[in-house]
Amino acid sequence: MNMPLMQPEEFRRIFASLKEALGTIIVGQQTVLEHLLIAFFAGGHVLLEGVPGLGKTLLAKSFSQTLGLSFKRIQCTPDLMPADILGTQLVVDRDGHKVFEFARGPVFTHILLADEINRATPKTQSALLEAMEEHQVTVAGSTFHLEEPFFVIATQNPIEMEGTFPLPEAQLDRFLFRSFVDYPSPEELSEVLRRTTTAHLSTITPVLSAEKAQSWILQARRLVREVLVAKPVEDYVVKLVVATRPGTQETAATRLLRYGASPRGAQAMLMGAKVLALMDGRVNVSFEDVDRLIQPALNHRIILSFEAEADRRSAAEILKELTGSLRQAVRTPQKAKNAERSLVDA
Repeated sequence: MNMPLMQPEEFRRIFASLKEALGTIIVGQQTVLEHLLIAFFAGGHVLLEGVPGLGKTLLAKSFSQTLGLSFKRIQCTPDLMPADILGTQLVVDRDGHKVFEFARGPVFTHILLADEINRATPKTQSALLEAMEEHQVTVAGSTFHLEEPFFVIATQNPIEMEGTFPLPEAQLDRFLFRSFVDYPSPEELSEVLRRTTTAHLSTITPVLSAEKAQSWILQARRLVREVLVAKPVEDYVVKLVVATRPGTQETAATRLLRYGASPRGAQAMLMGAKVLALMDGRVNVSFEDVDRLIQPALNHRIILSFEAEADRRSAAEILKELTGSLRQAVRTPQKAKNAERSLVDA
């Protein structure tokens, strides 16, 4: 028996409540909060990048509390082993017989925080790949399914910091978005001090109860997939991704890239845009929805050339150059059509 489809207005109301509840704990970082919520309801995972002490761990923990879901944290270090994440087989005594019993690791939760993931070794980083993509883990030939919903929030320090291991491209591609956590403004820093150094500490109130959370979230994710996408918008997403591939067009920006975005980049933009549409009370995706997600969806999916790295060019800068002219080209005929319709209607 199929569950009844959730109404868009209910999704919009709960989404706004979640964002407001997180705002009572997290000062500023509105873009990061939005990216986190969008990635969750789109069914992906998110990578948060920033220097230590900016509240990334607090954000992940508060996020699970607002949703009434279970939460576990992994502190990644160079000596962390895959078994420390997935679990391991233990020998236990059962009725006088020695048997193997699987002891589940912290990956068996709803919200998993992989803190400072780029301080773990590549072998340990790769242990999360199957869990993130297939929502299951395989240990000693046995497969164990994870709880739903399963959402990974990984944090990483800038790769220039000591003791970091750059994430391989295959693992970066598993994250729906990469969002940058910036320093707070002086006003935001003052508010942080007021909230954390006085006797009146802020507390978070769950928006969803533990009993209703799982069912509601699964319905919400189903609703997201029902949002309509017009053919011109879909073509726009395809053009944006293709534009990042070296060799498709010879421009100054493409010469700064070694590899372009994978099809997952297009999926990330389109699924995220569907969530944005519902946030705005619409059941169809607009060009503006897609534009808002170009950076978080693609900045970790393009690989810069040695020339770009030598010139200290960022992926964000190159993406802005690549997509700027394309956005203008798409908008111009669209505006002309809208103007023509207005004249006909008049």
